[in-house]
Parts: sequence; structure tokens; C-alpha cells
Amino acid sequence: MRAGDRIGTLAWNGYRHLELYYGVSGMGAVTHTINPRLFADQIAYIVNHAEDAYVFFDLTFVPLVEKLAPQCPGVRGWVAMTDRAHVPQARLAKLLCYEDLLGAENGDYAWPQFDEWAASGLCYTSGTTGNPKGTLYAHRTTVLHAYAASLPDVFNVSAREVILPVVPMFHVNSWGVAYLAPMNGAKLVLPGAGLDGKSLYELFETEGVTVTAGVPTVWLGLLAYVAEHGLRFSSLRRAVVGGSACPPAMITRFAELGVECIHAWGMTEMSPLGSFGMLKGKHLGMPPEQQFEKRVKQGRAIFGVEMKIVDGAGRELPRDGKAFGDLLVRGPWVTCGYFKGEGGDILRDGWFPTGDVATIDPDGYMQITDRSKDVIKSGGEWISSIELENIAVAHPAIAEAAAIGAAHPKWDERPLIVAVRKAGAEVTREELLTFYEGKVAKWWIPDDVVFVEALPHTATGKLLKTQLRQEFAKHKLPTA
Repeated sequence: MRAGDRIGTLAWNGYRHLELYYGVSGMGAVTHTINPRLFADQIAYIVNHAEDAYVFFDLTFVPLVEKLAPQCPGVRGWVAMTDRAHVPQARLAKLLCYEDLLGAENGDYAWPQFDEWAASGLCYTSGTTGNPKGTLYAHRTTVLHAYAASLPDVFNVSAREVILPVVPMFHVNSWGVAYLAPMNGAKLVLPGAGLDGKSLYELFETEGVTVTAGVPTVWLGLLAYVAEHGLRFSSLRRAVVGGSACPPAMITRFAELGVECIHAWGMTEMSPLGSFGMLKGKHLGMPPEQQFEKRVKQGRAIFGVEMKIVDGAGRELPRDGKAFGDLLVRGPWVTCGYFKGEGGDILRDGWFPTGDVATIDPDGYMQITDRSKDVIKSGGEWISSIELENIAVAHPAIAEAAAIGAAHPKWDERPLIVAVRKAGAEVTREELLTFYEGKVAKWWIPDDVVFVEALPHTATGKLLKTQLRQEFAKHKLPTA
């Protein structure tokens, strides 16, 4: 390995993966974490585009690596992250053993000095449309991001905490946890591939986990397991939720279990943290329902991040919690362009366009109302798909829901809810539509509901609405 080489990883949250984070970037190479949940063709594209010199992989991914290797001729070696006794019988011409490589060295390594702007990490977007794009992180930006993420109004991590990142280390550096936990001397618990409710709960309890972080889909499984077995948490105090909008019902359920559920927001292009939903001092004396209004938002910009909302002409909109527009951000760990110049100049007068539509209130709390491509446009007015989804999953019989725009001859689009019932629960179309009454403006109430067995998700756990829009492109609304 040489300085500047990209070194790929296909691995879960485990100690060898953590060693690679520091070993690779510490010697001047670039840790390139690859999302194994992407399609194989996308992974092959990413490995080739990054020009990965070596790829390290967990044994779970042997079949995937065997499929990738013929498509990635530039990879000089595939390293199984195991010891000699467990090296797989894989169809790989360039197979190496992780522990053999370590065992051949004496540990007396002189860490090199290099410019703080040298690249330390590389992550690619999920690539729901077009090819994934790479974002490079520098040593400087990574350290600054870890400092900011450690602050009391963000992760609030110290050497007294026990933190378990459920968010994968291949998903934007586990939101910085892989750096901020060692930085503060916190005990770091790594769950491997066991992300089901039972495995996570047992790990929380046996290791005394106090802080965790993950996407809503994982927490749905954990909360269902806890409810089914009548359990509570003995040590867990804070659960950070990001990756997609946190349903308000989830915040309430965690609170009932004595856990503060904190909304966070960010992007691959932001390293990734942009905002955190901690309350300010003046909110602590407010009634619970007023506090809740703040908690359901994505939170205030963390130190180092600036954000604003603008209209279609680029004019900044007021921070009144009502006006909504395109969300723009900038800061020392916000990207100014993609790897190898993909996508060209992406900034708007020095600001990064997030693709989100949002409001910002007088206290600085930002709330995503939609992705610009997901907002439902009915009769020239915008309807927030996220708000409709939050109401649906607040119904006791609904496990998950997506709101998409369905074609309408008069209104252009009208809301369609695609929902998954909870196991053993019953709810009709009419009952769910009635549930919306009094919660949103009458013209926001969806025109139809379709129940399905499961909803499609991206490789990072977000609802894959592009697929839903294709599947229901010809859906005929009753009002049409």
C-alpha cells in the first residue's frame, strides 16, 4: 500500500474494521468504506471508479466478493478479515489473510507526517438515480467534524459513556462515531451483523450501553421486540435517529421507555452531521407538548455548519417556521465537489444545495418537509409527504408508510399512502383516511390507501420512493 491509495472495505461494525479506519488513513492512504447493501453492479462501479488498490472484506461477503473480483481487475488483492484458521475457500486468485498481514510485522511503525488536507476517507452516495458519486474527506475535516459532534448539544460523549453505533461504519463513517468515541475515551461497542431487535437489546443490556445511533427502520425492529417481551432498558439514556425522518410516534415510544430520542440530520456530502435536535435551556420549562414540537424537527445547526432556506430565485426566506424552501448549507466539512469532478460545479455561490425542502423557526430549529423530488404538488400547492407518513405510522395498526404523488386529471397529483400493517393488526382504507381528519388541512388528506407486505428501501434504509412511483404510476385514484 502506498500513500494516496484507496483501500476498500466491505465490512460490518467490528474491531478489525475500526483498525482499518486508523491504520489505512494513518499511513497516508484513503479508507474507502463501501456499502455492501448496494447492487453488485453498483459496487463494482464504485470499486473501479475509486481505483481501489485492495479490498478488505468480512466473511459474510465472500459470495459477493467472488462475484465482484472478475469485474474489478484493478484490485491488487482481496483481504479476508479473519485469521488463518478461518480463511474461506473462495474463488479468488489474489486472496490474502488479515491476521497473517498483521502477524508479519513487529509493530514498530513510524507514523508518517503529511498535510492535514490529505484525504483520509472516501464515501459514495447511495446512487438511487444515476451512478453513485464519491465524497472525499480530509484529515482536517474529519477531526473538526469529530470535535463538533462531541459537543454537549450534539452526541455529548465523554469517557463515561458506552456508545453503540447501529449505523454502519460503511454509512458515512457511522456518523462520525468511529472517530468521536475514541477521541473522548468512550467505551465503543460494535454489533457486527446482528442488527435484529433481540441481538441489539441483549448487547445493550450486557455491555451497559448508554448512547446509540441508527436509522428508523432498525429502531422499529428493536421497539417491536421490547414491546413483545415487555422489556425496558436498564442503561440506555439516548438514542440518536437519522438517515430519514423520525416518526413522532417513535420519539414518544422511546420516551415511555425512559430513553431520550434525538432527531439528527446530515448527508454524505456533510461528513455527515448538519443538525441535532437537542432542546435549549428555555424549552425545558415548557409543557411537554411544546417541547415535543421542537423534538420532531431535525434540530439546530451544529457548530461549524451554516444553513439557510431560499426560494426558486435564490432569495433567502424568513426563519419563521412557516416559510419553506430549498435548504442550502456550508461549513468546513461540507463538500465543494465530488470525487474526480463528477457532476461538475455543484455549489451555489459557495453554498451546497441539499435537495431538501425545509423550514427554519426563530430558535434555529430546521425541519425537513420533503425531498425536493418527493414533495407532492397538488393544484399548484405543495403537500409534505413526510408529514403524511408521520400521521400514518402514528396509527396503532400501521408499521410503516410511504406517501407519494399519484396522477390526477384535475389536480396534477394527489397523495397516495402505501402502508404496511403491523403483524396481526387490522385497519381498513377508510379507517386510515379518517385518522387524518383534524390533523392536517382537509385538502392534504390522501385520496387513497394501498396496503402492501413490505416497502422498498435504499441501501441506507431510506424509503425507495422512485420504485414506488414506478409501481403505482398507473394507479387510478377513486377521486379521479
